Amino acid sequence: MKILQTYTLLLSAVLLLTGFNWGFGSDPCKDALENAGTLHTVRDETKLRQAEAKIIAQCPDGAAAHFVKALQQERVSNFDGAVEEYRRVLQQTPSFGRASGNLGLLYAQKGMNDEASVELTRGLASTPTPYYHKAMAKIFAAQKIYPLAAYHYNEATRELTGDAAIFIELAEIYSASGQHDKALVEYRKALAVDPGSAKAHIGIAGINLQRGELDAALEQLKRGEAAAPQNRDIHLMLAGAYENKGDAKLAAYHSLLGGKSKLPQNVPLSAGQADAGGADKEIESLKAVIREHPDDTLSFEKLGHIYRAAGKDAEAMEAYREAAHRNSTSSDVYLNLGILYEKKTQIDEAVVAYKRAVKVNQSNAEAHLRLGDIRFSRGLFQEAVEQYSAFLKLRPASPDIHLKLARIFAKSKESGLALSSYSSVLNYSPNDGDANREIAAVYAQKGDNEKAIEHLKKALTIHKEDYEARTALISIYVKSKQYDDITILLKEAVELSPDDPINHYKLGLIYDFKKEYENAIGTYKKSIELKPDNARALNALGRLYMKTGRLSEAKETLEAAKKADPSLEETSILLNNIRDEFNPEPRKITKGKKSKAKKSKKSTKKTKAAGTAKSASKPAAAGTRAAPVSAKPPVKQ
Repeated sequence: MKILQTYTLLLSAVLLLTGFNWGFGSDPCKDALENAGTLHTVRDETKLRQAEAKIIAQCPDGAAAHFVKALQQERVSNFDGAVEEYRRVLQQTPSFGRASGNLGLLYAQKGMNDEASVELTRGLASTPTPYYHKAMAKIFAAQKIYPLAAYHYNEATRELTGDAAIFIELAEIYSASGQHDKALVEYRKALAVDPGSAKAHIGIAGINLQRGELDAALEQLKRGEAAAPQNRDIHLMLAGAYENKGDAKLAAYHSLLGGKSKLPQNVPLSAGQADAGGADKEIESLKAVIREHPDDTLSFEKLGHIYRAAGKDAEAMEAYREAAHRNSTSSDVYLNLGILYEKKTQIDEAVVAYKRAVKVNQSNAEAHLRLGDIRFSRGLFQEAVEQYSAFLKLRPASPDIHLKLARIFAKSKESGLALSSYSSVLNYSPNDGDANREIAAVYAQKGDNEKAIEHLKKALTIHKEDYEARTALISIYVKSKQYDDITILLKEAVELSPDDPINHYKLGLIYDFKKEYENAIGTYKKSIELKPDNARALNALGRLYMKTGRLSEAKETLEAAKKADPSLEETSILLNNIRDEFNPEPRKITKGKKSKAKKSKKSTKKTKAAGTAKSASKPAAAGTRAAPVSAKPPVKQ
């Protein structure tokens, strides 16, 4: 009979779990809404279309169907249509968070910030997605409510770790509120994601200039120029920095690249400069000469210089072309022509012009450098090395170019050449944080941890908020089991970024390992306070509670960890162990079990009695006296 009942139960379970619709207890519109709430997790386009069609079929006039239609309208850029559909969703189901959040994003795109903030707040209440946080942060930033903007940006960065723009926007918030150290941390995170981010380079340089660190600003701007040679803002900042250093020639050069003509007085026309007042007169004079002598190459060269100095790029380019067509022997003509091509993003034409500049004059360092930059940006590293090497022979005191070479060698695993180039950087610029951090990585790859530690410590001395250097140093200390040093570094990290839950979690792990359990519990709790759904911190705290015998707290904490991340295997194992060792609720004993226990107890008594009787009747072993059987205990003699 029991076997029959078991098979019946199993059959029922199979039928219920295979999706068979029995026609009771099922609300198709409710099911459709639940399915609509998971559409954002579907990555395959075909499966997404199928899921959307199924939702519309389940409840054609319900909130879920309108939600799907809103998504479809967004995909074809019909944002007004999407807004209307989201509104229909919320009329039927005001509590559907994704509809509110998505509507808030559309309102934000339209500049309707008040409406957007209302809907985004509703969306975040039930669905805290990073995109809603990012949109809210932008709204608060525009309103200059910096603390709230920083909060939402920080929430967004927890998941959107590959979005450099968020780190930059957060850095700008910190900078605007005077928290420059925090701003530098975020700018550097942006560069870790996108090394070519002009905004990040400009932001760091701007803070350096505010602090009066002119050399540091120049170094940063040079890196920015290498990463984004067409960026005018970088060139204009370089112009200002060089002007502060008293280098009028480089200041004027970068002003021109930045799109502004800054013409120093009393500089000969042959150098490519002219004063604004006399430019028109000189242009007319040169045009008259050219009309009489069409093959006068020198007049075309001068005309190109004047036009370029006056910011008339198109006219300058035409004049330089005419000079080049007449086989000009001026390397600067080809150099300037290449620069103008670059400004118009005609890179292939620029390469040809720079090659001609070098052919006319092998000592044209600027042409070598620009060729090297183009080759580097196109991934032609061997050719880049050739051009950078030629440049460094002419201008060896250029740490920024030595750094470019070092990075190429490091990337191509030529560690000897990389170390040599990094050493050259540090000879000229010993306080270059990037060079110290990067040479440390090469030493670490070679197994020279002593040298790696030396340079990483130097990098942290230069910039204590250098996240990459700190992480690399911790990694080395972990491998060499230098736990006290790790503790110091992690304490510093917590002091620098007290709102970062990851730093508190890592410090807790070290305290835990060193058996400083109270410190570990405190830091884990701080991590969880900053991020309540921090599954790893919850798991670590629960594990520590188990270790210290606090099983009730362990159970509660581990259940919170499992809820935050059901995929954590260790959490499930620990919870099972707790259930084996500890159960806060007493078990009820069934009648059958009770009678069985009584029977067992009675049987045990009988066995004991029999044993006693048997032992009493059994003769004493040889050499021993049998103890007398008495109801009273023996009296001590």
